[in-house]
Amino acid sequence: MIFNPVAILFPLLLLIAGGYVIARIFSLSEGPLVRVVTDFFMPLLVFHSFCTTPTSISQVIRVFGAVSLVVGLFLILSWLYCRIFQLEMKAVAPPLLFMNAGFLGIPVMKLWGGLAAMNLIVLYDQLQTFYIFTLGIVVVTGKFSWKGLKEIIQTPLIWSVVLGLGFNLFQIPVHQAILSGFAFGGDVAPALAVFTIGMSLHRYRITVNGHVVAGVMMRFILGFLFGWLSCWLFNFTGLTRTVVIVASSLPSAVFSAVLPIRYGVDSRFASSVLVVSTLLSVVTLPLAFYLSELTG
Repeated sequence: MIFNPVAILFPLLLLIAGGYVIARIFSLSEGPLVRVVTDFFMPLLVFHSFCTTPTSISQVIRVFGAVSLVVGLFLILSWLYCRIFQLEMKAVAPPLLFMNAGFLGIPVMKLWGGLAAMNLIVLYDQLQTFYIFTLGIVVVTGKFSWKGLKEIIQTPLIWSVVLGLGFNLFQIPVHQAILSGFAFGGDVAPALAVFTIGMSLHRYRITVNGHVVAGVMMRFILGFLFGWLSCWLFNFTGLTRTVVIVASSLPSAVFSAVLPIRYGVDSRFASSVLVVSTLLSVVTLPLAFYLSELTG
């Protein structure tokens, strides 16, 4: 599949700009909208897509291996960088470890490759979510939290993945009326997700220095290389290979700035890397697609 920058990026940029302008004019917070998207509309989309698109246990295991490898390599990299420059791991690691495979990745892949590509990045994103609320909280607080694990168990998105995969793998029939209703509601999710990114950008202040530039470069360049390595190790080809590589090199996740704020950690580095990497995705997204095809 060919990445068409105009066809893919214009709808995303339009909605991001709209979210930013609305949040600025009316002084709105993205929090309630994030909750609505992640706990209602996105689960509808995920359950429907997993129910209606063929998948397998082996694919789930291999994608989990790829996510684990990318996150693990970034964890080692973050530790080394902080040791060399005498920085706090809990402030630096989150925007490097976690990428925006949900709110940005899902709409991108749906526009690029349809439901098949979207299902793959949904799986990638939800496996990463497990690490956000376990490893992410450990990194930010310095200790394991049962609260983080409880948040995973109570997340509707996780259950939509589990149930969708279960119905698919065990071939449990779902009434067409239910699938149609879920499809109708789920179609709203990608647009709302991108809109919330624009709203969130209004809240974060940018501080550009050498470490922020290095963080953004590592997120893109090393994310791409780690994604490529995971594809080589797990023998991903075709559509799956492109999805994994592009997902691994996406901008920092919104939660990479939210976690430090939630636990009283200095979030200036995370917020700056989040904003700068998101803005630069206009360039890096087409480049990631192009390079993934070139190196295939």
